[in-house]
Amino acid sequence: MRDKLKIAVVKMTGCAGCQMEFLRLEEEFMDLLEKVDIEYFVMAKRENHPGPYDLVFIEGSVSTPRELEELRELRRRSEILVAFGDCACTGCIPSILNWVPPIVSSRVYEDFTAIHSRKESFQRIIPLAEFVEVDVHLRGCPPHKDTILEVLKAGLLGVKPWLRLHPVCVECKLKENGCLLTSEHRPCMGPVTAAGCGAICPSVGRICEGCYGPMSDANPESLARVFMEECGLSKDEVVRKFRKYAGAARAFLKVAGGG
Repeated sequence: MRDKLKIAVVKMTGCAGCQMEFLRLEEEFMDLLEKVDIEYFVMAKRENHPGPYDLVFIEGSVSTPRELEELRELRRRSEILVAFGDCACTGCIPSILNWVPPIVSSRVYEDFTAIHSRKESFQRIIPLAEFVEVDVHLRGCPPHKDTILEVLKAGLLGVKPWLRLHPVCVECKLKENGCLLTSEHRPCMGPVTAAGCGAICPSVGRICEGCYGPMSDANPESLARVFMEECGLSKDEVVRKFRKYAGAARAFLKVAGGG
């Protein structure tokens, strides 16, 4: 067991919501600081250090050459690299950009020269694992704070974190929720979505939207057929559902219209 972890929290293309979830560790934070040195976390502290780190949380996906260079450098300077949240793991909502033709963007931004970021952008949203080896995929939009603690504890103990890869349906069963898909024929993404949220949405009568990304052995083609044959969705509506949070994930790529 390590005495203390040197960690970094870094943001790339994302909304910063995952970093906010890290800061929601309010009750645990003071105890955490006895076991963790936060070396780099621009959102939370003024003095930051370039590493090396024992563990780095990287929020967001890669959308520019600068981010790609930073990612490769962080890989070299970090023992454990964590893809922190859905943008880092699967592209999440920003990856919808990958399906938008440039002519559509031009209808919104008539003068692209006014947008500084476009000059250096790949015009694509790409998950971290497409470029570097990722040690831990911490899913969720954002990941639940308990899963952040699990990754930190595993880093201290030198073991693999226990993160749920079974579907949300298991959490629904444990909570004795009625099935919104089979009983009410509503297009719930639970059967193909990784657990970890505690089935928050189905527990209040809302369908799972898939914000924890693909489970370990998802069958999206089968669920897509159910959505069309039993829930009344059109093919375009099904495609949009699978693109929403994980359209760039290989597990969903075919159903999301990517081949």
